[in-house]
Amino acid sequence: MKYFAAIQSALDADKTATARQAHIDYLDRMLAAGKIHLKGRFPDGSGGLTIYRADTLEEGRALAENDPYVLSGARTLDLREWDMKPRPE
Repeated sequence: MKYFAAIQSALDADKTATARQAHIDYLDRMLAAGKIHLKGRFPDGSGGLTIYRADTLEEGRALAENDPYVLSGARTLDLREWDMKPRPE
């Protein structure tokens, strides 16, 4: 399993407001399916970050690109593979 950081930057406040509930519903479904490790918004309103779990870059990209914020053009997407290291005990 690999991790992918989907960094979203806000582009359009009206599109964000329109797509907000679909975005939340999508993330809830992906979380329930075990495809999300972490998620959250940036407090300054500039966007958010979702860490997806996927086997391949292609799968990670598909998950990130199907977020309603991205599909609607409300946010840009910068997807990067993340080499997560567990915290030492």
